[in-house]
Amino acid sequence: MNGLALYGRYVAASLRAQAQYPAATLMLTAGHCAATAVEILGVFALFDRFGPVGGWSFGEAAVFYALVNIAFSIADLLTRGFEVFGTDFVRTGAFDRVLLRPRAAALQIAGHEVRLSRLGRLAQALAVLIVASRLAPIDWDPATVAIAVWTVAGGVALFVAILVLQATLAVWTVESLEIVNVLTYGGVQAAQYPFNIYAAWFRRLLTFGVPLACVAYYPVLAILKRSDPLGAPDWLLPIAPLAGFAFLALSFLAWRAGMTRYASTGS
Repeated sequence: MNGLALYGRYVAASLRAQAQYPAATLMLTAGHCAATAVEILGVFALFDRFGPVGGWSFGEAAVFYALVNIAFSIADLLTRGFEVFGTDFVRTGAFDRVLLRPRAAALQIAGHEVRLSRLGRLAQALAVLIVASRLAPIDWDPATVAIAVWTVAGGVALFVAILVLQATLAVWTVESLEIVNVLTYGGVQAAQYPFNIYAAWFRRLLTFGVPLACVAYYPVLAILKRSDPLGAPDWLLPIAPLAGFAFLALSFLAWRAGMTRYASTGS
């Protein structure tokens, strides 16, 4: 509870700093909303041109799009410090000061900055979910709502885990590797579509390597009350987001291992 209180203070300080420039914050949020909204227009253009893809309608694909973008926007909002860990902390030597403080380094890095502009992606994803609910046959009963919340929670855990791994790699590389964006932004792009349209090797990579399918594809099947065309058992679909939390636990084990290898770059 002490750690949560401290994290709350970090968040409050970050929000107060951005509140000093409300016009800039609003414009950045609106710009981010508009920029990310182009993605759903691309999905719509695909379905409008070719019709149902892999047996899926645009409304059903929009549910995949909405939930994965909600999860990613929340993760991106709350863990900015891990994304800039290499450039802002390791390369400058600022991480030395973090290690001297009597609090967990991961907690301090997570609270480094909360970017309100990321609410733009969250807002447009929520709007897409509302529209998708009208286009796709979704019965929002309590069980379905619970699965949707559980799906978002698992997705947040998975994307936070990827950002933690990106920060861990910076211990050895000093700079955060851009290749990790293949798993963050690239993963979001891949998870916006039903996984049965992809090649088998790619599905295996995003199921057993980085379990994006477990936090985006399988639980959405449960929300849509559809069986998996690839043959996964129905009982697996709603519990699949557990993989996101397991991946998060593994990422923090890697983080702890990285901290034992940290060598200051000086200042």
